[in-house]
Amino acid sequence: MKVLVIDVGGSHVKIRATGHDEERRFESGPETNAETMARSVKELATGWRYDVVSIGYPGVVKHDQPVTEPHNLAAGWVDFDYRAAFDCKPVKIVNDAAMQALGGYAHGTLLFLGLGTGLGST
Repeated sequence: MKVLVIDVGGSHVKIRATGHDEERRFESGPETNAETMARSVKELATGWRYDVVSIGYPGVVKHDQPVTEPHNLAAGWVDFDYRAAFDCKPVKIVNDAAMQALGGYAHGTLLFLGLGTGLGST
């Protein structure tokens, strides 16, 4: 299974995919909403094959859907249909800080303290 991983940030959106060592990115900011993010990610991922999508989102997420709009990006994230936009099932969405902790986990016990712009949102 090939995974497209998307890290949505206030200044950049970064992507990587299974089987590719390079990270690709584009600038984000107050004009970036979910629709422009999805369109830009699909353009940037041209030539990459993926079966599922995993998104690290800078805010509160419940049941694979953002429930709050990010403070540093444009509105339009909460009610956006990510599965339709990426024409992909499943699309898994988690808080970006939690995703980073899971990505850095190797084995044993994990203590994660998420301190940053999303403090208290995980």
